[in-house]
Formats: sequence, C-alpha cells, structure tokens
Amino acid sequence: MRDVASRSADPKGSRNGNGAPQLDAVSLAIIEQLQQDGRRPYAAIGKAVGLSEAAVRQRVQKLLDQGVMQIVAVTDPLTVGFRRQAMVGINAEGDLDPVANALTAMPEVEYVVMTAGSFDLLAEVVCEDDDQLLDVINKRIRAIPGVRSTESFVYLKLKKQTYMWGTR
Repeated sequence: MRDVASRSADPKGSRNGNGAPQLDAVSLAIIEQLQQDGRRPYAAIGKAVGLSEAAVRQRVQKLLDQGVMQIVAVTDPLTVGFRRQAMVGINAEGDLDPVANALTAMPEVEYVVMTAGSFDLLAEVVCEDDDQLLDVINKRIRAIPGVRSTESFVYLKLKKQTYMWGTR
C-alpha cells in the first residue's frame, strides 16, 4: 500500500483547489483495489487497506456519491451489437461549453473532452451501423450551433481498452 504519511486525510470530504474531492491514502487504495476487480468483496478490500467491511462500504458509497468513480461493466461495443465506433474531432467557434453540453446530451456520445491542439473537442460515438453514425455526425453534431467543422476517425478494431492507471 502507498505511504499513508504522504497523503493528507480528509474525513469531511473537502475539495482541493480544482474543486475535486480531496482523497486520503485509504480512499485511493480502495479505488486501486476496485480498478483491479470491480467485484472484489468489501471484506477483501477492507483486509487489504486496513478497514472493516462496513467502513469500506461507506467509503465506496461516498466515492460514488461524489462522482469520484463509477463501478461499471466495460465492454467492447463491437462485440455487443454496436458495429461502428468513431472519434469525432470538432472545431467550434465561440464558447465551447454549449457545444460540449449538446454533445453530452446525445445517447450515442460516450466521451467528450475539450482539447488543445487541432480540435476544440473530441467526442467518441458508438453506433449500431454506418447509417446511424452518418445521421449522428451529419444531422446532429454538425447541426449544433457553433460547430464549424468535424473530422471522423472510424474505429476498425479495438486493440486495448483499460482503466488500470491506478491513482498515482
């Protein structure tokens, strides 16, 4: 486990300078345990991090409530009926927030980030087929006020998808 002295404990759940919840070493260790196996029993996590099962359950619920983490089943969309995935680079004019908000409201859009570089925004789109992808890009994304241009990067094969970066 990490050096507990190098992290500050935060029993009240205060926020750091970026507005994110301040996490202590035990919460970070719990997150790492769940990244290794999201189905790991709370008793096993408690043993690994030095807490009771009930204390782990409480901490996990708090982390979920704060939006620090999610516990989900991650699939390869291509194997569960979604035959077309693409990353869409978007250039926009003006304020990016309304464009990003419109993208996040689309059920086919799984991931939205504001970027520095060739594109203002990147949006990952998951669709059933090429026709749906064309509809999402051509009739919905390009119709968002402020969208100036798009460039699509269609996924041919998923080679790696992992969420095991730990909590460094």
